[in-house]
Amino acid sequence: MDKTILVLGGGIGGINVAKELNRKIGNEDGINLARILVFERNRKNVFAPSLTWLMVGKREEEQVYRDTKDAEVGGIEFVFGEIDSVNPEQKTVEVDGVKYIGDYMIISLGVEQSSKHHLDEFGQNFYTIDGASAFYDKLEDFEGGNIAITVSSLPYKSPVAPYEAAMLIDNYLYEKGVKERAEITIYTPESKPMPFTGEEISENVLQLLKSKGIKYMPNHQLLEGSENSLSFKTDTEERKEVEFDLLTFTPDHKCPPVIEEAGLTGKSGWVEVDEKSLETKFPNVYAIGDIISIVTEDGESLPKSGVLAQHQGDIVAHNIGRHISGKAANKSFEGEGDYILDMGADKAQKVKGNFYKNDLELKKSGIIRHWEKVLTEKSWFIKNF
Repeated sequence: MDKTILVLGGGIGGINVAKELNRKIGNEDGINLARILVFERNRKNVFAPSLTWLMVGKREEEQVYRDTKDAEVGGIEFVFGEIDSVNPEQKTVEVDGVKYIGDYMIISLGVEQSSKHHLDEFGQNFYTIDGASAFYDKLEDFEGGNIAITVSSLPYKSPVAPYEAAMLIDNYLYEKGVKERAEITIYTPESKPMPFTGEEISENVLQLLKSKGIKYMPNHQLLEGSENSLSFKTDTEERKEVEFDLLTFTPDHKCPPVIEEAGLTGKSGWVEVDEKSLETKFPNVYAIGDIISIVTEDGESLPKSGVLAQHQGDIVAHNIGRHISGKAANKSFEGEGDYILDMGADKAQKVKGNFYKNDLELKKSGIIRHWEKVLTEKSWFIKNF
């Protein structure tokens, strides 16, 4: 009997794992050896790494998304709507009153975003297409003053994004000729940039920000916000008020409630999986991407990153494919991955290595790294839509 695989979420991780499953199983148009159902609520499928380009006018809105339905091919079907309930023991998903039953389940729902302290009333959430686009509208009219880039809470996905955004904004202001009349400041609860990378790479990012005149304020926990001002608690427990003329921020991140209600989360508040197989405590139920929590060897949390979600999806798809064909799983996720930090002026740097062991290498920066990131964006759309 043909197997049914339920993929919860049609973002980067979900689409990648569905496509890889299709390939591993041998599905072709008209010849489907397994049924892959992808559950997604959004018809607009945004390639999130491109949002920092959108917020400085390097992309138009229509360049950073595709219609989710266009990812559907033989063997892969999309079910659109809000997921009402999930039962990992029975491997069922209910959407709009219809229950779907699977043999395998892969959870890739990402994070539930919200604007902490009503920041969306006086700033822009650049983790959404609307927020990034609205920020650019304001940036076009900006002639000087204080720009605040605020990490509203931890953890947050794409941990390179606030630093990339700061440097791209800096480059935009330089090209516009108003850099000398502006001040860019990053406020974050973190003690240092991207702590999961280790001291050397974190210090490299700090020096990079400093060289561009971008201020970095670590250990700043957001308390509240209002029109043109933010309040923080610092590491000395003092309350600090700062003013801004333009604000962009990372939203608060939580695990989707439907997954919590299903009993899939652990003490971390996220789905906890075996770090090698990515299987949850429920047999044949896996989770990948931003929704999972894994602690690395040095005690840091594995970053929530689209690149890692794709690597994790490749492993899960491979092993499920073997299960279906009656073979044992023979691949493990070892924490390998990379990310590219766009520095502006068509330059970027790349960090690559093992995130589990904090064995990471900083690749030489330059224009080649920038075009590597551009190629990643283009190939994602060509390959999947």
